[in-house]
Amino acid sequence: MDCCRMKEAAEHNMKMHPMWQEPLAIPGGDRQSPIDIVIRKSVYDSELKPLVTDYDPQTCQQIWNNGYSFLVEYDDTTDKSTVKGGPLQDKYRLCQFHFHWGESNAWGSEHTVDRKLFSAELHLVHWNSDKYSLFEEAVMEENGLAVIGVFLKVGKRHEGLQKLVDALPAIRHKNSVVDFNRFDPACLLPSNTDDYWTYHGSLTTPPLTESVTWMVMKQHIEVSHDQLAVFRSLLFTAADEEVQKGMVNNFRVQQSQCGRTVRSSFSPFLQEAPSAEEGKH
Repeated sequence: MDCCRMKEAAEHNMKMHPMWQEPLAIPGGDRQSPIDIVIRKSVYDSELKPLVTDYDPQTCQQIWNNGYSFLVEYDDTTDKSTVKGGPLQDKYRLCQFHFHWGESNAWGSEHTVDRKLFSAELHLVHWNSDKYSLFEEAVMEENGLAVIGVFLKVGKRHEGLQKLVDALPAIRHKNSVVDFNRFDPACLLPSNTDDYWTYHGSLTTPPLTESVTWMVMKQHIEVSHDQLAVFRSLLFTAADEEVQKGMVNNFRVQQSQCGRTVRSSFSPFLQEAPSAEEGKH
């Protein structure tokens, strides 16, 4: 079922997504993203520490429709909003977050877990401020970027997301920008950020550079169908374009794993049975 859905989603994606309408110069490498995370092939690494996110909502600046998604952008001139720990050796500054979603709730995520598709996927994009002085420099370099991926599943309304959803109609068209302040991206993280998969990969949008340490959360967050419907009301096109195109299926098709190891911060074989501790909560 999911394999058929993936093929269908990929076909829709190639037709709809403006980014893939023209030939792209893809870096010749074997570390492209996204990938399918196969649980039984992931390797438990007891050395993987918990992630430490420290976000200052005051650094939130604006939202803009870049014609592929909408970006919520943060002031990254200081270390006020950062992530460290986990697989990371350095401190990374948050510069923006964005989402990828489908035209229906049946697909939309870029990564999958054992071929399971989610309705959407959140990416919090950070760059290595210990080693580099600008995002533009870090994006081209080894260990330059760290991206936290969070799956979205349709269910109950997400209260934290609603402030963002309410702002989206103002940036319906490509190149629209509005001020957006005091938004805490931590509210979009799942309650458990200790359990994640990590691997070396790439950006999933141009320039597709292989500079990303991915940290994909095991726990998803829930959003309502109506909230995702507002995402789908955005447009790939500018206001003055004759033919308007709805912003849906704005994900990249999956890439070959090419022998890369996906490490997990948790033992994949212990996930089915809740521990005695979990039972107490």
